[in-house]
Amino acid sequence: MSGTELAIVLVAVVIGAIAKAVTGMGLPLIVIPIASLFIDVNDAIVVIAFPNLLANAYLAGRERTSYNETRDLPTLAIAGVIGAVAGTLLLVNIPERPLVIAVIVAIVGYVVLFFAHPELRIGPERSKRFAPAVGGIAGVFQGAVGISGPIVGSWIHSYRLPRGAHIFSVTSLFFITGLAQLIVLIATGELSGRVVATLLSTKLSRRSSGITVAPSAATRAVPRAASVRVWPTSMSPRATRTSTRSPLR
Repeated sequence: MSGTELAIVLVAVVIGAIAKAVTGMGLPLIVIPIASLFIDVNDAIVVIAFPNLLANAYLAGRERTSYNETRDLPTLAIAGVIGAVAGTLLLVNIPERPLVIAVIVAIVGYVVLFFAHPELRIGPERSKRFAPAVGGIAGVFQGAVGISGPIVGSWIHSYRLPRGAHIFSVTSLFFITGLAQLIVLIATGELSGRVVATLLSTKLSRRSSGITVAPSAATRAVPRAASVRVWPTSMSPRATRTSTRSPLR
């Protein structure tokens, strides 16, 4: 990876880290497609794996008290780990072209689903039945292309959980599947030659996320009505009172 290519990746990391600090998603979803325009998609996926893991660990840990309000999380996590191991093995053993196609499919699929079914709701009985399949598919995408946000985000959003439970569910699943991915990448030697880029990306990601750690005046001024449109009406009163602040402080 040349100096110019590394600079492009780091700029993408800054943009993605800020997006993740605000929404809980966005780091790999932004970095990997942008970086893939200039470097091998394999390099982009591997370099972003560790900084994304740390970001999700922090965000999930901060919302851990919301665990009891989550749904199907153990099932999604177990299936996700199995899928992530299989997906990462695909990453290190198949040509780049299928990976690029998978990245495009993931992003387009998310956009289509978001606009086609913005009010999608899935009840407990149905979600329990489909959770293993969804977790497994999300894990495969996380391992193979480093992007499971379109699947995890859409699925958890359909649960209409309270704000804290939503954030904890999404980021903990990202963390667990990302950890499985990173372990396989280390075991197969995929980090070799990419350590410097990984460490620089991690440092920039942490610093960039810190920009939006504290809620800004503009964020506090967002009307309450806007928050109601983003977060489900089943939110607890306490969550509703705090929803005008940045969800990921």
